[in-house]
Amino acid sequence: MADEFLLTQAAVDELKEELKVLRTTGRQEVAEKIKEAKSFGDLSENSEYDEAKSEQAKLEAKITELEYTLQHVKIIDESTLATDTVHIGSFVKVFDFDFNEEVKYQVVGFTQADPIENKISDESPIGKALLGHKAGDIVEVETPGGMIKLEIREISK
Repeated sequence: MADEFLLTQAAVDELKEELKVLRTTGRQEVAEKIKEAKSFGDLSENSEYDEAKSEQAKLEAKITELEYTLQHVKIIDESTLATDTVHIGSFVKVFDFDFNEEVKYQVVGFTQADPIENKISDESPIGKALLGHKAGDIVEVETPGGMIKLEIREISK
């Protein structure tokens, strides 16, 4: 895992809330499923019990992952970020030459990435390529789908 996770305060608050819910409601729900599955009898052939224990293991793994992330987070002060170059937290309007269209991305830490909302990770090919560039720069990016060419049109907070 990474030594440091760069996140905004809003992202940290979301992770803390998710962790709180998993530790309380999530654990309670899984405990109820295990209790109910135990009531079905012989645990050696009880698929409901096996499924509930598997769900418990996934829940605990997610809790551990969130705790690790929060212990190793570095909060980005968005108010200090300039708009002359692309940083984590920047909104970047680019022109995609292959699709002949303009797209607006927000470059975020990987835990905040959400392609549906055009939030791209700073560790993704496009995010990595945009970091440090200025408006007017043309960036070529090797993606799993092939080489793409982007022109940075605007950078904002």
